[in-house]
Formats: sequence, C-alpha cells, structure tokens
Amino acid sequence: MPSFDIVSKVDEQEVLNAVDNANRELSTRFDFRGVQASFELKDTTVTMKADAEFQLQQMRDIFTSKALKRGIDVRSFEAEKVVFSGKTCSQQLKLKQGIEKEMAKKVVNLIKESKIKVQAAIQGDEVRVTGKKRDDLQEAIALLRQSDLGQPFQYQNFRD
Repeated sequence: MPSFDIVSKVDEQEVLNAVDNANRELSTRFDFRGVQASFELKDTTVTMKADAEFQLQQMRDIFTSKALKRGIDVRSFEAEKVVFSGKTCSQQLKLKQGIEKEMAKKVVNLIKESKIKVQAAIQGDEVRVTGKKRDDLQEAIALLRQSDLGQPFQYQNFRD
C-alpha cells in the first residue's frame, strides 16, 4: 500500500550558515557601527542581542532574509518576548523541530474532514499517511500545501 510521512525538520547546518551570514552583514552595516549587536546559535535557539529594541527588529529582518536565501522557511522559527537586561536587550528565536501532538491532531483531522480516501496516523513527531492509490496521496499533499497551519511540512518516504 502506498504511503508517505509528513515531517517538520530544518537543517541545522543551514541555520548556522544563516546566523554566520547575518553576523557578517551586521559587521558591515553603517547603522550598527559601535553597537554591541550579535547573533548566536545554541542548540535549537537563535539569540539576538542589541542595545535597543528597534535594532532587534532590524536584526530579525536581516536574519529572516538570510534564512530565506538559505532555503529555510521562516515559519519554522518562533519568536520569544524581548528581554531587557541592563544596557542590552535580547530576543530568542526558537527552532521548531518535529510536529507537536496538537499540530499532528490538526493535520489528521484536516485529512479526515477532506474525505480523501487515505488514513493518517500519528507516529511520534511525524504523521504517516497511507492509501490505496498514489493519486489519493498526492491529493492529500496538495491539501496540506494549500492549508496554512503555521508550520512548514516536508513529505518523505513516498513509497508505492
């Protein structure tokens, strides 16, 4: 029986490259001269540090542009609140890896409500979709690409 897996993963090496490119651009920008501003990647969190909150907004724009150039979907980052400490402020962008249970339930319900002749099952941090026909599976992929669930999905292990 044909099947495929729905996953949500981001290549961490590409995230590291985007952080390095953003730091390189910060060092060349005129409006960040003399400012203690930096990007730092630790585990699955990108930390932005700057002197003012408006600079954090500019830094976030820089990072998103670098991430898009690297092929990283911006929806895979979740912004935390801005934290003020002394003269500096910082903000964290958490990387979403895997599909959480609530999101997996939404995906399964979306597929069931569409009346496509496939079955969806949650398996850890991914969702497996099986069906009798390859066309039904492709229809399910098209349905998920059209719906905006707030998280990017990849489709792996497509088997006939």
